[in-house]
Amino acid sequence: MISTSKGCKVCAFVAGFLNCAGAGFSLRAPLLPKRQDEDAGYDEFNGASFTGAVFNLSTTIVGAGIMALPATMKVLGLILGIAMIIFMAFLTNASIEFLLRFSRAGRTTSYGSLMGDAFGKYGRIFLQICVLVNNIGVLVVYMIIIGDVLSGTSSSGVHHAGVLEGWFGEHWWNGRTFVLLVTTLGIFSPLACFKRIDSLRFTSALSVALAVVFLVITVGIAIVKLLAGTILMPRLLPDVTDLTSFLELFTVVPVLVTAYICHYNVHSIDNELEDSTQIKPVVQTSLALCSIVYIMTSLFGFLLFGDATLEDVLANFDSDLGIPYSSLLNDTVRVSYAAHLMLVFPIVFYPLRLNMDGLLFPSARPLALSNTRFAFTTVGLITVIFLGANFIPSIWDAFQFTGATAAVCLGFIFPAAVTLRDRHSIATKKDKLLALFMIVLAVFSNMVAVYSDALAMFEKNSGTGPRE
Repeated sequence: MISTSKGCKVCAFVAGFLNCAGAGFSLRAPLLPKRQDEDAGYDEFNGASFTGAVFNLSTTIVGAGIMALPATMKVLGLILGIAMIIFMAFLTNASIEFLLRFSRAGRTTSYGSLMGDAFGKYGRIFLQICVLVNNIGVLVVYMIIIGDVLSGTSSSGVHHAGVLEGWFGEHWWNGRTFVLLVTTLGIFSPLACFKRIDSLRFTSALSVALAVVFLVITVGIAIVKLLAGTILMPRLLPDVTDLTSFLELFTVVPVLVTAYICHYNVHSIDNELEDSTQIKPVVQTSLALCSIVYIMTSLFGFLLFGDATLEDVLANFDSDLGIPYSSLLNDTVRVSYAAHLMLVFPIVFYPLRLNMDGLLFPSARPLALSNTRFAFTTVGLITVIFLGANFIPSIWDAFQFTGATAAVCLGFIFPAAVTLRDRHSIATKKDKLLALFMIVLAVFSNMVAVYSDALAMFEKNSGTGPRE
């Protein structure tokens, strides 16, 4: 029998223990966590800053697509072209808002888990496949462009010298394969080893700065030529004279639709934010910043080159600009653009690795906690991208199909489908009408993209017409 004094001591001990430990745990809390956070093990990490998140999301948006936007002005004219850029920014903001709102309602922390919540296992798998197709295609294209800029390329029997070849002459060490190998080992691989996307905030800031360098040079050249009176008045509206010219207007839709695709990184950035309520301002700030860059690039790029603007405006900087220091400015633009793509690479690679791991090991612990899986997945994906860029250069045409299709699924079809599914009954009638519009636009742009790319490839292979 326990004495009263001993019983009181035991009670006091238990009460004191519970009072002292009350701040550390809850009696209702499970002994083991229900899920492991991806950033577990980084006790010193207190959350990403607003500025870092803006730079990371902006870098995700501004990739190689910025160089295709001036050509859209040639088709649409300045007024309609700029209006479409602004319109797509608002539509992208709405689609990301759908993702975030339904993620909050379903308590999901990734794009894949959101699709799984709405459509089950196969919805998640389909999303992961689309991310793989889109991001591998984008990164292969980035590496091809970097190789073209630094080492040169040959097209239709004509060789276009790269920057390194122009500076030092033709040598084995500035050939495409060796340059891309050094770039992969010296830049891509180290940057791909970061386990948190916030760790890339400084390289993202530099990437955005390099895009601004391109913009500043383009604006400067245009102003100099304007003052010299050598620039003609640009076309303000599209030139529609027949059915063919009318249909040509829709060929720019895929470029505009995919210009703001960043949805596959939104959850990763949101999960690392110190204050998750800031994700909406982060998205809006990033879209506003990128819209300004897009509009200025499109405006002054088209103003500078007019109807001679090529599909990739970078190619216009391969000739005499008609101003002093033309060669220096050309090289600066090309090198800054190549460096920009190098720094965009790890931002696009981050969600690619996560989704590849999720597809292969859906029940495993978070990738950041397994160094073996992290290393093998990283090395495997970088090797595939490197081989694709070196030995299958025609992959550009192939990924115009897969990239356009996967990109619009990620940016518009999936968010709209989640909204129409409305598993948590939070969508308004206005939300569903907007979601339906997104799907129609995305499907239509896909059809136009596939048709135009198929026609171009057919003409190229049959010799019925040249391709720019």
